[in-house]
Amino acid sequence: MILTVTPNPSLDRTYEVPSLGRGEVVRATGDRMDPGGKGVNVSRAVAAAGVRTVAVLPLGGAPGALVATLLDEQGIEAVPVPVAGQTRSNIAVAEPDGTLTKINAPGPELSEAEREALLATVGEKSVGADWVACCGSLPRGLAPSWYAELVARAHAAGARIALDTSGPALLAALAERPDVVKPNAEELAEAVGRPLATVGDAVKAAQELRSAGAGAVLASLGADGQLLVDSSGTYFASAPVTAVRSNVGAGDSSLAGFLIAGGTGVLALASAVAHGAAAVQLPGSVMPSPSDLRPDAVTVTAEVPLDRVLTEPAS
Repeated sequence: MILTVTPNPSLDRTYEVPSLGRGEVVRATGDRMDPGGKGVNVSRAVAAAGVRTVAVLPLGGAPGALVATLLDEQGIEAVPVPVAGQTRSNIAVAEPDGTLTKINAPGPELSEAEREALLATVGEKSVGADWVACCGSLPRGLAPSWYAELVARAHAAGARIALDTSGPALLAALAERPDVVKPNAEELAEAVGRPLATVGDAVKAAQELRSAGAGAVLASLGADGQLLVDSSGTYFASAPVTAVRSNVGAGDSSLAGFLIAGGTGVLALASAVAHGAAAVQLPGSVMPSPSDLRPDAVTVTAEVPLDRVLTEPAS
């Protein structure tokens, strides 16, 4: 079982439009509504693969109730922690060339009692979980040290921890030695405080995160592929993508693929890349099912192209 924790979940509505013009009336060609938040997306991808998942998340108001209903419809066991504020609603606008415009609401502010209730629920539900995936930004009311405390409690329950967050929350959690951290290139650059122009730069940054406490680093480098840096070495993987339709949740799908395949080693890396490549070719935040995957198209190598210039350098 894979347990996910989403401290700042959302109700996500995605519109597909022919083009987006500021100040214009734009008629959508398609739309969909999904439960959102990085941990929720991981659970959705895990469920799509037929693996049991439990989603712990604070929910409040009508949007929160709808998130719980949508999760149930997708076969995901939701464990809501009631909060007084309303769950945020986000909007994404996707254009045919893959350009995505997102408007993310800030979300509710959690009280001290709600903060503790969320931690206690995670600690309780972590017992027996193979992995706990802690994902996303922290809502108002939770200090950057909150993820560090969560990692400590989940470890005490005997679970392995995969952490996907950024900034001060990521740096604070490293002291508790999460088993896997999953930054993208921008988050990796922010963590080490310098730009990343090449794959080699990303490798050095990932090695620094390991030195700071991360057991392994699974780094998404956008169109260039993904890196895995762990105790056994450094590996690079990529897969061809015919056309990018939406990158919403692609990184979350990658993390789900990694954990589904055991969460360690090159086979898990290949699964992560296959899931991420499939996700960007689907509309909105649709998570790939096994029929969408092309594992045979993934290339994994220990001969990392250190000098390759990143398609999207991170600053």
